[in-house]
Amino acid sequence: MAKVKTGLEALIDSPPDWMRNKRLGLLSNPAGVDRRLRHGRERIASRFPDQLKALYSPQHGFFAEKQDNMIESDHLLDPVLQIPVFSLYGHTRVPTEEMFDPIDILLADLQDVGTRVYTFIYTLSYCMEAAKTFGKQVVVLDRPNPLGGIRVEGNLLDPECASFVGRYSMPMRHGLTIGELARLFNEHFDIGCDLAVIPMVGWKRPMTFSETGLDWVPPSPNLPTPASAIVYPGQVIWEGTNISEGRGTTQPFEMFGAPFVDTDLLLSAIGGRDQPGMVLRPVAFEPTANKWCGSLCRGFQIHVNDFVEYRAYTTSLKLMQGMLRHHRDAFQWKPPPYEYEFEKLPIDLILGDRNVRESIESMADIDEMICGWREDIEKFIQIGRRFHLYP
Repeated sequence: MAKVKTGLEALIDSPPDWMRNKRLGLLSNPAGVDRRLRHGRERIASRFPDQLKALYSPQHGFFAEKQDNMIESDHLLDPVLQIPVFSLYGHTRVPTEEMFDPIDILLADLQDVGTRVYTFIYTLSYCMEAAKTFGKQVVVLDRPNPLGGIRVEGNLLDPECASFVGRYSMPMRHGLTIGELARLFNEHFDIGCDLAVIPMVGWKRPMTFSETGLDWVPPSPNLPTPASAIVYPGQVIWEGTNISEGRGTTQPFEMFGAPFVDTDLLLSAIGGRDQPGMVLRPVAFEPTANKWCGSLCRGFQIHVNDFVEYRAYTTSLKLMQGMLRHHRDAFQWKPPPYEYEFEKLPIDLILGDRNVRESIESMADIDEMICGWREDIEKFIQIGRRFHLYP
């Protein structure tokens, strides 16, 4: 098994001279650990004595204690280091000048999950914009993309559907690490801040997370395992509906369903339980929180048996269309608000284009729709390659 060294560990092993005597901030959460599961704030405080002055937290809080969307976290005092923790998912998602006053350099150590709708990457983008405005530097400590760095999947975001779950025209599965994304944001999308990336050592683009030799620490409460991250680029679309995406169970995003689901009908709609790269296993479950709390739901668990062949987004689009075909009277689009957008349908923000939702509703052929995205995907792949840090 390969042993990947994260950007955090690379920084600790070989700190650059230009960080000497600089006041440091750290944007992170519980997943920002080293190989021995020691948190980055402790490693950085030890390696750079008296330099770490502030911490910053993305959605779900610095300790990833907040469960759901639009549940805000407050500023607090770190109990270990006794320095401020500024929430970037509270009364503001954009850092203020006051928040950046204590620092010269913002270190960003976030575990991304390779999906356009994951808010951590947009928190980073807002920090980069603020850094440019307030004359600070951003240093991204790179981490693996748990979906690998080869496969790109889905439609590009339509700017009319831009939100905190999609700021830039990217596909649902982007195939970049968070360090590569930062470079893309900075150059291609014209943020233009003073940016540096500390690369990983030993990471290769085809790697699954289990092949990195790193322990998985959930970056957010409902991505408890690498398996949940693998299905997330498709299964996240249920957040825009009244179908449970498995929140309130022990296997969020892997399981989905609702009280009205007829599993036999749904399987017939998509051609059976065996799909490319995975198997759909019928299940029954009762969520302890969120949608259908305490109600018996019927649906499926997705078992991925071929990481290379599995197409998360394509699969879930077909499942959604099957739900509409057989349960149109019971199936509903979730109404706003969603991630601080109070007018547009959440499903349009998640899919990134209202035309995708309308095509699903009209029973358009999903495979033909995906073929129509091919040229845009190829263009994005070519753009993304300019910012690759790994072979």
